[in-house]
Amino acid sequence: MKITDKKCEYCGRTTALVDSEIIYGRSYGLVYFCKPCDAWVGVHKGTTRPLGRLANAELREWKKKAHAVFDPIWKQGLLDRSQAYERLAMRLGVREIHIGESDIDMCKQIIREVPYLTEAAWQIRNYEK
Repeated sequence: MKITDKKCEYCGRTTALVDSEIIYGRSYGLVYFCKPCDAWVGVHKGTTRPLGRLANAELREWKKKAHAVFDPIWKQGLLDRSQAYERLAMRLGVREIHIGESDIDMCKQIIREVPYLTEAAWQIRNYEK
C-alpha cells in the first residue's frame, strides 16, 4: 500500500510525519511513523512523498533480505540499477517493481528470482564481449 492516505496499513490509524531521529537516534530526514505498530517509511528528500510502503519489523527484515541479494547486481556493475529493476520486473511478470514498495510475499519472490536474473545478466554480459 502506498501511503497516499497517510493511514497505517496494519492498524488503520493516521501516521505521523516525524523526524527519523525518534527511530534512529539521529536525523536522516522525515518518516511517516505509526508508533503503535512500530512501522515507518521514509520520504524523498525535500518532499512528503513516501519512499515506499509503511513497514513493520517483519517487513523491514524481508526488505533487507531482498536488498542483500538484489543490490549486488547493480553495485558490482553487472547491470545498472534501473536495468536491474526492469529485468526483475520482467522476471516477476509485473510492469514495475521496487523493493521499497514490496510486501513480504513479493520480497520472497524477489529473493527466489535473483539467481535467475544474475545468471541471465552474466550470460548477456559475456555474449557482448
